[in-house]
Amino acid sequence: MSRQDNEMPGLSLLGNTATNYPDKYAPQVLETFPNKHPDNEYLVTFHCPEFTSLCPKTGQPDFAKIIISYIPRERMVESKSLKLYLFSFRNHGDFHEDCVNIIMKDLVALMDPRYLEVKGIFTPRGGIAIHPFANYADDEHRDMARSRMLASFPES
Repeated sequence: MSRQDNEMPGLSLLGNTATNYPDKYAPQVLETFPNKHPDNEYLVTFHCPEFTSLCPKTGQPDFAKIIISYIPRERMVESKSLKLYLFSFRNHGDFHEDCVNIIMKDLVALMDPRYLEVKGIFTPRGGIAIHPFANYADDEHRDMARSRMLASFPES
């Protein structure tokens, strides 16, 4: 059965043709909808290949692919609002590691997922590539968080 309008209260961005693109960090644009399958554990992954932010010291642009994966509980992030939220980092000056941790914390506060991870694959600048990884887990998924963190360490 298709999702009905009354199952999507508060979604104002999806289908709105008058989209305003924030030019400053804007976590308030994030929207959620109810998970119709909270009894199932399943994974949702977003690949955002055009993330940009600014170096807080030089103001130079940084480019990255951001990968967000989560196991939902009751609420799920709406993808257009996520796109606008990630776009809001365009003029935000923070280090790569900060951006990844901010995204993780904002999404955890928004959805209260069972598990969530964010990985940034930043384009090298000055001959160094930075790939920060941050994750969150509820009590039932602590072992998973630890194993995912350990698995994210590159082999020598």
